[in-house]
Amino acid sequence: LIGITCVAMNLLLCSSGVYYMDTIADSLQGGGTVILNDSGAASFDPQLIAPNEELTIVVDGVQGRFRTTNWYITAAVTLLSGILAYFVSGRALKPLRSFTSQVEQVQLNNLADMRIDEDSISEFRQLSRSFNQMLERLNNAFSAQRHAAHELRTPLALMQAQLELFSAEHPDMRPEMAEFLTLLREQTERLTQMTKTLLEMSNLQQVARNEQLQVAPMVEEIFTDLAPLAEKRSITLEAEGDAALTGSDALIYRMLFNLTENAVKYNRLGGSVRVELAQGQEKCIIRVSDTGCGIPEEYQRSIFHPFFRVDKSRSREYGGAGLGLSLVWEIADLH
Repeated sequence: LIGITCVAMNLLLCSSGVYYMDTIADSLQGGGTVILNDSGAASFDPQLIAPNEELTIVVDGVQGRFRTTNWYITAAVTLLSGILAYFVSGRALKPLRSFTSQVEQVQLNNLADMRIDEDSISEFRQLSRSFNQMLERLNNAFSAQRHAAHELRTPLALMQAQLELFSAEHPDMRPEMAEFLTLLREQTERLTQMTKTLLEMSNLQQVARNEQLQVAPMVEEIFTDLAPLAEKRSITLEAEGDAALTGSDALIYRMLFNLTENAVKYNRLGGSVRVELAQGQEKCIIRVSDTGCGIPEEYQRSIFHPFFRVDKSRSREYGGAGLGLSLVWEIADLH
C-alpha cells in the first residue's frame, strides 16, 4: 500500500512538473533566449535582447532528469517507510502472537488448569477474559458429560445383576417371561456398552500416544479374539504385511478391533475379512476389507457420525449402538 501510494504520488508530481516546464515559455513575455541544460544551469544575457523581441526558453534534458530524480526519491521513501511499517506492525502484532501461543497450549485434558493471563496482554484483556470464560464453560460441560456417564454405569450394573439373579432363581418361568427377561438383559447390556463407549470417547484426549507399536501382532491378537464369532459365521480371517507407528496401544487396538468386528458381523455367511498393512512415507497404511454387501455411497460419510446406522434392524440384531465407527474416526484423527 505504501509502495502504490508513493508511485502514484511520483507520477502526479512528474506530470505536474513537466506540465509547468512546458508552460514556462508561454508564461514569460519579452525577448531573448534562455538555455536550461542537464545540470540545471541557465545561460541568459539580457543585453542580447532586442526591443520587442520575444523571450524563448530552451529546456535541454531537464524533464528527463526531473523524472529520474523523482523516481530515486520515490524508491528511497518507499523503502524507508516499508522498513518502518514492518517494525511498527511487528511490534503491534506481538501481543497477538503471544495470545496465539497461549491458545495453542489449550487441550481437553488441561481445560481446568489452562487460563490466559489477562494482565500481561493489555490490548487483548477483554478477549482474554472472554476466552477464559469459554474455557470454564467447556470444562464444566465435559465434566458434566463424564459425570453423567459414570452415574449411568452404576444403575445399569445393578439392573444387570438383578436380571441375572431373577433368571437364576426362577429357572421354570414361562417361555414368554423368559423371552422378556432375555430382551431386557440384551438391551441393558447394549446400554452398558454405549455408556462405556461414550466414556472412552470423552477421555480420548487424555490417553498418552507415545508408544512404539508393531501392528501385525496386534492384528493376530484381534483375529484370536474374534475367532469364535468368525467360526460361527464361517468367515475366513486373513492378514498381510506389517507396519509400525507411534501411538496408544489400547486405542489402536480398539480401532482395529471395531473395524474387523464390523467386517465379520455384517459380512455374508462364508465370506472373508482381509487386513492389509503397509508402511508408507511418514505414515502407516491399514486397510480392512470384507466380502459383505458394502455401504451405499450416500451413507459412506455419515457412518462415522455418532449413533448413525445404515440398517437399524441389523444393528439391533448384533447389539450395535452406532458408536463403533465414530470411535474409530476419533482414534484415527488423534493419531
